[in-house]
Amino acid sequence: MNKKKFGFLLLVVFMVPLAGELKFYPVEGNFRVSFGTPLFFFFLLWRRSLHQYTLILSVSLSVVLFRVGLEVGGNEMEAAEAFMSHFPVFFYYLTYGLLFQFLNVPKFYSKPFIVGLCGVVLEVMASMSEMVIRSGLADQAVGFDLWLLLEIAIIRSFFVLGFFNILLYRQAKIEEEQHKKQSEHMMMVVSGLYAEAVHLTKSMKDAETVTKESYDLYRKIRNLSVEESASSLLGIASRVHEIKKDNQRIYAGLSQVITRESEASYLPIERIGEIVKKANEQYAALLGKQVAFKVTCKGEHPAYPTYALLSILNNLISNAVEAIEEEGNIELTVKKPDDLVEITVTDNGRGVPDRMRDIIFKHGYTSKFDSSGEASTGIGLSYVQEVVEGMNGSINLLDEEGKTSFLIRLPQENLVEMGQ
Repeated sequence: MNKKKFGFLLLVVFMVPLAGELKFYPVEGNFRVSFGTPLFFFFLLWRRSLHQYTLILSVSLSVVLFRVGLEVGGNEMEAAEAFMSHFPVFFYYLTYGLLFQFLNVPKFYSKPFIVGLCGVVLEVMASMSEMVIRSGLADQAVGFDLWLLLEIAIIRSFFVLGFFNILLYRQAKIEEEQHKKQSEHMMMVVSGLYAEAVHLTKSMKDAETVTKESYDLYRKIRNLSVEESASSLLGIASRVHEIKKDNQRIYAGLSQVITRESEASYLPIERIGEIVKKANEQYAALLGKQVAFKVTCKGEHPAYPTYALLSILNNLISNAVEAIEEEGNIELTVKKPDDLVEITVTDNGRGVPDRMRDIIFKHGYTSKFDSSGEASTGIGLSYVQEVVEGMNGSINLLDEEGKTSFLIRLPQENLVEMGQ
């Protein structure tokens, strides 16, 4: 038994006997109701990972010793007399715990009412066993009201069950939130890989073109009997060809990851927008900017391929975050006129200079520079245009006063087919 489990066992062994001393008498006479049983029931339900028989025997014995210790310590009776008075309670907790194991109560967790009924049965049977021991072995007169016993058992068992289900619900919500965060993180990672795969595809095409052109030039130069230059050119073509092969191997690995992750990855557009919003809220906070995000979805939309849209939207919105100086607003709007999907990303950042409007989708264009003055790679907008046009869609920069807006139009049919 590890330290954590041992520590929990000690807690139970201490808490149950102590709770057993918190009692009240619902009717006149010796019939008393304590809080030891509800607490014991709760611990049995809660810690399935702990060895149950060890827990049952430890609690049964500790309750007897605790009560004997109180009697002897208070000089109310001798140890032997105190033990004879209290040892029947050992069989109460023992019967309760063994019946809990026999009925296998945890398998009914999905049926709370049955768990509550099991608790009632456990308490009634445990009380009966204690009474038999008291009247038989301990020679103690016992009188009880069965209906009162049932009423108390029902109240205590279903009270514990209600509290236990509240904890289960809370734990389920925590686990759901953790799973949601992990899922969102994985989606953003795979959407990044999706973008890299598109860039890699373009790189492979470029490498193929350079290889072909280099080899054609090699053949021309070789025919002119310029052997040394021809050999050098052939070496260049071979190295470019190796680069292409390496890219193909990398692309194959990326494709397997993307395909495996995206087999059933279709989400409502509202959920995709929420993921992008949350990711870029964190990005804005990382940059020390105060950015208010708004996501608006109009019309009825089917589920869309997650990673294609995440990749496009994240590129546009992260660009918008970077374009805002210190604080600003970004709005994502999705509409569905007829068979088209219209996506608009608007920000009130520094905007695009008029002289640059014609080249912003060119590979290499950037308006972003790091602290040393180095320009970024400038592949974000060119990538978005490449993916959008690959779906027979279009992307345009709109003319709006004081705002920068990109409008994407996609045929809904092509968008859905892209994820298949």
